[in-house]
Amino acid sequence: MTATSLSKGANLAVDSPAVRAELVWTAGPGVPDIDVSALLLTSAGRVRDDGDLVFYNQPRHTSGAVGHLSKRTGAHPGVTVDAVEVDLLSVEPAVDRIVLCASADGGTFGNVPGLSLRLLDAASGTELARFDMTAGTETALVGGELYRRQGKWKFRAVGQGYATGLAGLATDFGITVDDAPPTPTPTPTPTPTPTQPSAPPSVSPSPTAGRPRLTKGEEQLPVDMRKRLSLRKEQVAVSLRKHGAAGVTARVVLVLDASGSMSFLYSKGVVADVVERMAAVAAQLDDDGEMQAWTFASNPARLPDLRLGDLPEWLRLHVRVGEISLFRRGRKKGLDPQQVDMRAVGIQNEEQKVIAEVRAFVREHPAPVPTLVLFFSDGGVYRDAEIERELREAVEEPVFWQFVGLGRAKYGVLERFDTLTGRRVDNVGFFAVDDIATVPDPELYDRLLSEFPSWITAAGRAGIL
Repeated sequence: MTATSLSKGANLAVDSPAVRAELVWTAGPGVPDIDVSALLLTSAGRVRDDGDLVFYNQPRHTSGAVGHLSKRTGAHPGVTVDAVEVDLLSVEPAVDRIVLCASADGGTFGNVPGLSLRLLDAASGTELARFDMTAGTETALVGGELYRRQGKWKFRAVGQGYATGLAGLATDFGITVDDAPPTPTPTPTPTPTPTQPSAPPSVSPSPTAGRPRLTKGEEQLPVDMRKRLSLRKEQVAVSLRKHGAAGVTARVVLVLDASGSMSFLYSKGVVADVVERMAAVAAQLDDDGEMQAWTFASNPARLPDLRLGDLPEWLRLHVRVGEISLFRRGRKKGLDPQQVDMRAVGIQNEEQKVIAEVRAFVREHPAPVPTLVLFFSDGGVYRDAEIERELREAVEEPVFWQFVGLGRAKYGVLERFDTLTGRRVDNVGFFAVDDIATVPDPELYDRLLSEFPSWITAAGRAGIL
């Protein structure tokens, strides 16, 4: 079997009954000591108790399904390997995901050369997949995850760093790090000797964390929607704090693909659910809780601003069902005066046009805070050169573009942007999900907000912000 080289966010089916996940790096002067761990999570995205953490001081899960292996040297000089092994047939039904983590002691992952996560068949040692990672100031990261999908196991390359280190990583998954300081300090951490690793902090289940902002119009929402919003704002706050961005404010812009292939996701209510979940991001990040919004296909069209108190009516009017039928009839019967005539939007994929229009809006309406664009598409990207030109030109603008793929279609240049050279800062994030409706809120917000805080730091240093 030929090993698959994965990019960030990519996934593959796992047919092996047992696998070994190896973190590989090159040790040397100035390189921190790395320790691998695994977290067993329920469908809620949290541990059940402290026994669901597997690491060097607790090397075997009580179920026997997950075990930490001894650290060893690799086949080449200086290469070090730390690993966990997972018997997928023995994983308890209550466990939905196994998150593969690592922490750096005595430095950051930006100082770790040759960092890769390898997934191997445990019996034969055959490499199934390899994920080469780069990092910056993070002191903890999630390299990948094994997760269930329709009764089968899959592996996803994650590469999500934590600016708040082990404490932020643990808190996110329902663990309290009792001896972690309340805020990060610049004091360097001494490096322990290789034969005596520092003792891990004690762990225990954590109550729901987060400091959600109160948002104008929230009290007007239906009770069930208001409850969902409150919980989701807490999750957004946790994700921001974990990445060192607690209290940050930003203008949030939503972009929704309305091309012909999206009609199924509209008719099934998937897009409406996405908008409701993104409203929580705007409620937490934006000081007035509003989102500017666009839809696009062959042409872009600006939608009315989404004000939180108007969310149910906004969903009814502007997250449109059956637009392909409307387009084919060539009529606009029954349109509200606020609604976009989707005949003018069309059915093709022209992402570069809406990107240009959002850029123009930001230039014409400057704000004292950065702009976060949440861009949802089901793929079919083919204007690679035009899209790349727009996003390269946007590097000097105070905008971070977070693209989310809704399925497994072709995403073209968007998938490669993290590795494209010649930019002062990385102004684009991308990940794709098989079925966004099945992704728990904590996981979705973590992936959505994982790169935005580091861009804020880099853009500030570059004088863009």
